[in-house]
Amino acid sequence: MLHPLRSVEYDELRAVRDVSVAVAEGEFFGIVGRNGSGKSTLLKCIAGIYGVDRGRIGIAGRLSPFIELGVGFNPDLTARDNVIINAIMLGISRRQARERFDHVLAFAELEEFVDLKLKNYSSGMLVRLAFATAIEVDADIFLIDEVLAVGDAAFQQKCFEEFFRLKREGKTIVFVSHDMFSVERFCDRAMLMERGNVLEIGAPAEIARSYHRLNFGQLPHEAPEDGAPAAASAILDAWFENSVGERVASAGREEALNMCFKVRLPEDLLDPVFAATLRNELGHTIVVARSDQHGAGSGSFSAGEVLTVRFAMPNWLSASRYTLTPSVAREGTGADALALVEDMATVMVHGASSGGILELPTSVRIERS
Repeated sequence: MLHPLRSVEYDELRAVRDVSVAVAEGEFFGIVGRNGSGKSTLLKCIAGIYGVDRGRIGIAGRLSPFIELGVGFNPDLTARDNVIINAIMLGISRRQARERFDHVLAFAELEEFVDLKLKNYSSGMLVRLAFATAIEVDADIFLIDEVLAVGDAAFQQKCFEEFFRLKREGKTIVFVSHDMFSVERFCDRAMLMERGNVLEIGAPAEIARSYHRLNFGQLPHEAPEDGAPAAASAILDAWFENSVGERVASAGREEALNMCFKVRLPEDLLDPVFAATLRNELGHTIVVARSDQHGAGSGSFSAGEVLTVRFAMPNWLSASRYTLTPSVAREGTGADALALVEDMATVMVHGASSGGILELPTSVRIERS
């Protein structure tokens, strides 16, 4: 109205394009991809929240969406009233909602806040209440969209246990997540999306590897394609040690760490390249240690020999969970991999953090000009 003669320009964004996939009854199916890849849009299309311009979505069974948990809650009502109303909206009868109310509150661990209005709840408390309500629905198909992004570690573990229960009961679950550890832990198959398109559908470990490659580049060795079982069995064990050689599952900042693994060599090798890759919870590669970094060869070895490889490093890591990927390759650039097992060992680093990826030792000098 203010500028009637001004031309109007627009771009068309197709959030989801040419997606064709079938999820079997009782399957735990993961959908992964970077932000803006179309994962949540696809889930909302399946749930009927969004309509589709073309194509067809077929659903066989009763569906329960775990999408934007807490939408529909009234902040001026108490937890009791909201749980009853929300449960009825999800298809539970009034009598069933009242019968299950105590279980919902116990699961959410909010018994002492039952008569508190929701506007006084924290975001984490709200999500816990919404998840505990939604899990009570007697559905055949569950659509789960990043519901574990909010919540403390103890509550996340309770959610994991519920996922295992649903899986044992043969429920069909479509699970959207950025957490590749969860995808590999729960899913039977997974799908990688990018810019609304399907890039790959396959085993969770393969999809996780493709996701990390899409986001963070390649590992020092790519897993060998011919004979993955033999390659996996070549690496027998992996762990973290402290400075006195004790295996540890956690370490304080500035406590020295050793990245260790044991490997049985599948063939005679001259100067093989051993490597240890350290990644954080987001899959970012933080440290890559290689036996050929200092120019010297690793030695001559015979087939069947069992070796223990240790990479010592100062612990300048910020507080987080880290995983160790051990690998071994033939002599050369390291591209000719013999064995690689992703995220084989885990360590928690604790302590105060400045918010960076690394906590490098620094000094400061301030001068007046």
